[in-house]
Amino acid sequence: MDAPPPHMPAHPPGSLPPQMFTTASQLLDLTDKKLLVSLRDGRKLIGVLRTWDQYANLVLQGTVERIIVEDMYCDIPRGVYIVRGENVLLLGEIDLDKEDYFPYRPAPIKQVFDRQLELQKEKKRKEKIHKHKLLQLGFETEAEVTGL
Repeated sequence: MDAPPPHMPAHPPGSLPPQMFTTASQLLDLTDKKLLVSLRDGRKLIGVLRTWDQYANLVLQGTVERIIVEDMYCDIPRGVYIVRGENVLLLGEIDLDKEDYFPYRPAPIKQVFDRQLELQKEKKRKEKIHKHKLLQLGFETEAEVTGL
């Protein structure tokens, strides 16, 4: 088949370009299914995909935010949740037959938050020590270089 003339689109008017079918069909197959969505900021959402658009913005229903710390987790109910497509790092369908075989133990929200806070403080303390050692060796921090 000959290629279309340069002034004409490669696909018929009113139809989607071929590269759209891969993304669109994958999201179409996931519609009305329970998904785990990992966001760029590290949050994990679990909910049923109800709709999406050409930018991969998602609408999840019955959403919970799952927080995992060490060997425990908690779920925070979020309800209907709109996720901007550019924030999605990874998403996948949850196998409902294996959903109950989660390798972490459920824990109260407060216990998970408290442990998460402890770990964040410990990480900041270690980063401060690391930064101090680098300064002693003559390395500059990013803030010192940019003047912030």
